[in-house]
This record gives sequence, C-alpha cells and structure tokens, in this order.
Amino acid sequence: MTLISFVVPAYRVQGYLRECLDSILGQPFGDVEVIGVDDASPDGSGEILAEYAARDPRVHPVRLAENVGLGPARNVGLDRAIGAYVWFVDGDDWLVPGCLPSVADRLRATAPDVLIVDHLRAHWNNLGTRSAMRDVFPVPPGAVTFPLRERPETLRLLHTAWNRVVRREFLVERGLRFAPGWYEDVSFSYPGLLAAERIGVLDRICLNYRQRRTGAITRTRGDRHFEVFAQWHRVFRLMDRWGPAVVGLRPAVFERMIWHYLTVLGNGRRIAPELRAPFFAQMHADFVRFRPPEGYPVPPGVEGLKHRLVASGRWRTFSALREAHRVAETARRSAGRARRRATPVVRGARDTALREYYRAELRRPIDPTLAVYAAYWYRGYACNPAAIYEAARRLAPQVRGVWVVRRDRVAALPAGVEYVVAGTREYHRVLARARWLVNNVNFPDFVRKRPGSVHVQTHHGTPVKVMGLDQQRYPVGAMGMDFADLLRRVDRWDYSVTSNSFSTQMWERAYPADYTTLEVGYPRNDRLVRATAEKCRQVRATLGLGPDEYVVLYAPTHREHLPGWRPPFDPDRLRDVLGPSGRLLMRSHYFHDRDRRPEGSPADGVSDVSAYDRVEDLYLAADVLVTDYSSAMFDYAVLDRPIVVYAPDWDAYRVARGVYLDLLAEPPGAVARTFPALLDVFRSGAVRDETAERARAAFRARFCALDDGHAAERVVRRVFLGTTA
Repeated sequence: MTLISFVVPAYRVQGYLRECLDSILGQPFGDVEVIGVDDASPDGSGEILAEYAARDPRVHPVRLAENVGLGPARNVGLDRAIGAYVWFVDGDDWLVPGCLPSVADRLRATAPDVLIVDHLRAHWNNLGTRSAMRDVFPVPPGAVTFPLRERPETLRLLHTAWNRVVRREFLVERGLRFAPGWYEDVSFSYPGLLAAERIGVLDRICLNYRQRRTGAITRTRGDRHFEVFAQWHRVFRLMDRWGPAVVGLRPAVFERMIWHYLTVLGNGRRIAPELRAPFFAQMHADFVRFRPPEGYPVPPGVEGLKHRLVASGRWRTFSALREAHRVAETARRSAGRARRRATPVVRGARDTALREYYRAELRRPIDPTLAVYAAYWYRGYACNPAAIYEAARRLAPQVRGVWVVRRDRVAALPAGVEYVVAGTREYHRVLARARWLVNNVNFPDFVRKRPGSVHVQTHHGTPVKVMGLDQQRYPVGAMGMDFADLLRRVDRWDYSVTSNSFSTQMWERAYPADYTTLEVGYPRNDRLVRATAEKCRQVRATLGLGPDEYVVLYAPTHREHLPGWRPPFDPDRLRDVLGPSGRLLMRSHYFHDRDRRPEGSPADGVSDVSAYDRVEDLYLAADVLVTDYSSAMFDYAVLDRPIVVYAPDWDAYRVARGVYLDLLAEPPGAVARTFPALLDVFRSGAVRDETAERARAAFRARFCALDDGHAAERVVRRVFLGTTA
C-alpha cells in the first residue's frame, strides 16, 4: 500500500502549482501518490496537472465538471486515495525539501491517527514567520502519541488541513469529511483531533504556507466570511453527538471558537465596515448558545477584555476600542513614513525642476488620443511594443503613438515615428498626459498611475530564469533589487501580455497584482509567422548572406550574477565545422549594447551582429539558432527551424540564478554541455536528427501555439478599441 496520498486541490493556482507538485515529487521518498483535483479552474491548473501526470505515474489528475469549492474538492481526492495516510496540501503551498523521510519515519514508528507537522508562513516578500508550535509545545512531545484529553493545548495549533497527515481508515471509520463553504478546515480539523486516540506531533517544519499578496480568501472582503459560523456550529453538533467522550474538552474548544471569531473580525481585509456590527452580533449569539456551563479559560489582558465584551454584546464599546487602536497604529506608521521622507534626497536643480514640471502636468487632463511606447529601457524601437505600435497605426489610427528613446538611439528610429528623448521636458509631459503607456519593461519609479490611464506590460520573453519576487530566493542574481519598489511598479499594470500559458503562470507568481492577463501570443512574433520565403531572402541579402550559405546564429543570454563572464565559445572552430558554406552570426545580449566592440574586420565567415536593431531579421536569416538560457529560443521556435541549447554552466546557472524550466529535460532540440560537444552536434548531424525534431515539435506545441500572426491585433483590439474579438 502507498504510504501517503497527497490530495492537491487546484483552483486559480496556476502560478504556484508547479512549485507545489515539484516539492512533493522531488522528495527523497517515493512511496506517495498525488491526486490533483482540478476544481473546474478557469486558468491553466488543469493543464499543469495533466502535464505532470503524463510524465509521472504517481500523479492522478481529476477534472471536475463544475466548481464545488475547496472542501468538496478535497473529498473527491479523499475518495480516490489509496494511501495509508492522506495529506491535504493546497496548490499554492509547498513542502520543505527533504522533509518526507522524517514524516514517513514518524508515521511508521508511531502509527498515529493524526500527525501534526510544523509549518512556516512564507510571505510574498520572502520573509517567514514561525507557527505557534514552539509556544504550544515548549518541550516537543517526541515520538509518542496521545489523545486530546491528555494534551488539550494541541487545539491551539493552527486548525488547517495541510499541517496534519491523517490515517485514511480513521477518516472513513469516523465519517470525517470536509463541509462546503469557506473556513471548511474548522469542521474537519477540530473534530479530527477530538475523535483521535493517537495524535502525534512532529516538530519539524515541513510545509511553507504561502501568504499571497493577492487572491487569497483571507485578503478578500465579503459576506462569505459569515460562513465561519456554520462551520463552528458543525463542530458543536458533533460534540453533542459524541457526548461524554468529549464533554471535558468543550471549554477548550469554545475558547478556540471565540478566538477564531475575533481573528476574522479583527482582519480589516475580510469584514467590511458595514458588516462588522452584524458579525459581532452573531458572535455574541454563539457565545450565549455554546458557552459551557462550567465556564472556560478566558485569556488574560486585552484578549480577555474582548471576550468579556463579546459575552455582554457591547458592540459600541468594542468598536470604540478597536478604532482607538487603529488610530494609534495609523499614527505610528505615519511617523515612520515621515522619518523616511526626512532622509535627504540629493538631486540636481534640473532634475528637480523636471519633476516639478511632471507633477504640474499630472494636474492637466489626460490626452485621450496619446499612447506612449518604450522598449528595453529606452534603447529604441523594438520588440512587442513596436509590433503593437504598428498594428495600432493600422487598426486604431485615431491613437497618436509617441516613442521614448535615448538620445544616442534617435538615429535608429524608422522614418515617420514620432518620439521624445528620455529625460527632457517633452518626455515628462507625455508620461504625465498619456492615456496609454506601453512598455516591455517598467517605466521609472517616479511615473504615477493616473485614474483613466492604461498601462500595458508586454514583457520581452518567455521566462527560463526566475523573475520578479522569485528572485528573492536567489540573492546573487538579484543583487541591488528593491522588491517593494518593484511591486509598486507592478501595481501600475492594467494588462500583462503573455505568449503562452507557461508564461502566464510564471508571471502570476513572480508579479502578483490585480492586472488582467492577455494570453494572446507575442506581438513581436507576428512578423516571423507571416514571413515569406522571399522576405527571408531579402533579409539575408541585406545582411550580406547568400541564398546557399548555411547560417548559424549564436545568441547567448546575460548572466546577472557574472556580468563580465562569457560562455566558452570559439567562433573560428565552429565556423570550420560548418564547412565552406557556413556563416556564423554572433549577437550579444542587449545589456551589452554600449560595450566597446573589437576593432578590425571580423574573421572570414564570422560576423558580430550585436548592433543590428531588429533581432527578428536575424531569426529570419538563420538556418539554426544556438543559444543557452535566452528567451530567443521561444521566438525562434515559431519558425520551426533547428535549435541547439549550449549550456556549459547549467548547474551553476540554475543554482545561482534559478530557473523555471529544465532545459536539459525539455529542450527545443539538441543539447551540448561542452564546446567540443557543441561541435559534435554539427559534425554528427544531431542538430537535425529525429530526436531533435521530436523535441522541437513538443517544444513548439507547448510554447508557440498562440503565435498565429495576429497577436498584436488582439492586443490593439482589447486595449485601444475595447473589444475582445
């Protein structure tokens, strides 16, 4: 029999589900199964479960025809479980590496009905807060089991389903299942402890409880928080049914109920002001209804005062004290902000005058026809913003597009493109007045999101390396980043353009905010999809390439953690292997666009094309792409031409920078870990063999399905014209 069945419900967790599944399946303990329950999720959660099931027989996906909610979805998984124990892990949480052997050892050694494990609250800013385990059990119980009546303090541990591993037959015998509605853990976890004769505690942190910045129930206001009352009523009905077996525990359970009600009411993100008085009234009614005749342990201090006010139904006094506390807390935070603002900011007189001009322009009306475009920190006319600009000129001619560019890049702009130079008065004016702001990176921190303006984040690649908040776990690659400032920039986004469901999932996790995702394909790839053979010949001629030459484009990515490092690559040796008709084009990352180029003529058959403005032309010209961890491979794959992954520092890169995708396991073609191996790929014909062709087909199906030549049009119709067709 399988030891542990993991039940993983999935609803709107596409940004986190991969990390959850990887954390389970990658443990150094394999006697598990994962039942992934797709609760009719409208995002890509079901797709992810199916993908994992296709490559790991331990994963069993279940697709529900309609959304039933977290509790019933868990029941579906429980009914399909075959393990001796069941662990309900939410799709946005994840296990601590290496924890499962310890859990398995404790289960086998003590055979508990319920084993409670420790957890950590993992906040979006990479901070963690410990659980109450150390407070409840200053001396860990160790490898023993006990009934709740011997250790009633166990009730003070968090009452969730995911911090405990439960014997499956125990659940079946006692008929313990999840009720529908919010706060479903209450009527499952407390009865489970009350009914168990053998409770164990493992004082090892085994699970990261993700504190999401957006999307969590605990951060959602609404009247559904009143459902907490029905869940607690179920607990007391069960206690009444079980009678003498649990009567001595009623005072401790009652205290937990009042504590929980106060926690829900005290969270301003849950209960709207107009609902607080009715919520308090129901608290008072439950206090009177369920209070044990023998009394209960009233907590000391301020918490005890709250209990007494609930007992007497004194809402006005309770509310007044709460407001006084809120005012004091607001004053404390304001004082802190004032101290931070008092830190002198040194700016030149010109910069100060321009910022004052910008603030003045913010007070003027938005220009309803103005769209501002930028790409790559004002490096020029490029990427997705350029494709959207061109589509808007055709489909929405009433929109006036203005580009922001650096002064040294003005000459590279196409004829007829209106522009402003970054840092000038005109630049500050258009940023303040524009209705639409379109960029493939973020605009500077001083830019304010005006009511009525629309910010479009197009991004500039499908992510291989980790991005955004995920970089907090890789400090070497995130040196100097201010993640609080990053989130303030992300909060300006109205739309996030993505090229495939994988990108959508990763951006949702890396940049948690309330933007709308436009999963439409990449506008910059429209040109690749529509390119004819004649167009490719024209591009090659422009680059000085003959129609019969065999052209290889080498385009490595930048290493933030090793800014001066270059991959070991000998262009002359590769050129020799390519044969007489071979030509090698070499393009550095755009971060190096100001690097001093080597003087003199390039070696015969080898050309540095780093200064060439439109990388899409280079893709059209190349017969093969050689890259490492660059998003170039996802764009080039649209052309359905061979791709070679040259990964000489893969192990170091994934540790230092972090990756979302195992390129060696799921490559777009042939893979080489060393330069001699790269030469062999071309010598042997592996660049185009059957294995490489199959890998490219699978890669294209996964990442390029939306690139049909109309991505920019879809963005323009949604953003500028307000239609979804």
